[in-house]
Amino acid sequence: MVLEMENVSLRRGDRWILKNINWQIEEGQHWVLLGLNGSGKTFILNLLNAYTFATKGEVNVLGMQFGKTYLAERLRKQIGFVSSAIQQKIHQEDNAFEVVLSGAFASIGLYETPTDPMRQKAISLLEDLGCIDYANRNYETLSSGEKQRVLIARALMADPSLLILDEPTNGLDFIAREKLLESIEEIAKKPGAPTMIYVTHHVEEILPVFHKTLLLKEGEVFNAGDTTKIITSQQLSSFFGLDVEVRWHNDRPFLSKVQGTSG
Repeated sequence: MVLEMENVSLRRGDRWILKNINWQIEEGQHWVLLGLNGSGKTFILNLLNAYTFATKGEVNVLGMQFGKTYLAERLRKQIGFVSSAIQQKIHQEDNAFEVVLSGAFASIGLYETPTDPMRQKAISLLEDLGCIDYANRNYETLSSGEKQRVLIARALMADPSLLILDEPTNGLDFIAREKLLESIEEIAKKPGAPTMIYVTHHVEEILPVFHKTLLLKEGEVFNAGDTTKIITSQQLSSFFGLDVEVRWHNDRPFLSKVQGTSG
């Protein structure tokens, strides 16, 4: 098991942010975590990265049980994490190559001398993700799509067992989004690819490689299971509280509001 959450709840003050979350992810599975803004997605990610701890319930990530081992540093070296919070911390004057290399040390900024194999791996990742042409450009000069590609390459430097992509297409135009999604699909299909969790509130970003989906609503699991059984017109109409229609094209779902319904 890559992830086991059993009856996990999280309280902040007098409010329960997460309530009785049960979620199991097996090695090699690729999941989508789908929920609207404010549903609790960020708090689940903070739990998985040991940035916060559950008020109730048990959390096991990559064989480490929270609360029984001091695992934060060990755990984060095994998790590749791409998020807006990470992006904001990146040293803007570092070039793309340096940003990717820093992933080998799970650090923000490059403070240690990378080995030749590390440098070669960084070059290979930059090539795989289509970043090699701007490897020497400062991070601050890159477009939003280019920055996300560099961050994904950085996350893959340490050969993570789990790769978490937290709304990686935010702020991207259609072309940049589709190119990034194409790269993510290629990563997922590679032999020995890390287990992936793709976090989004956009149904159309669910790629064919994500065979499993968890719907999170107001801090609770609304439903979870096979993507084709979860992402249906009936399920999502109930989930959103709005009549919607799901149409599949090229094994990807697309969502539209049913005409004549309120909301």
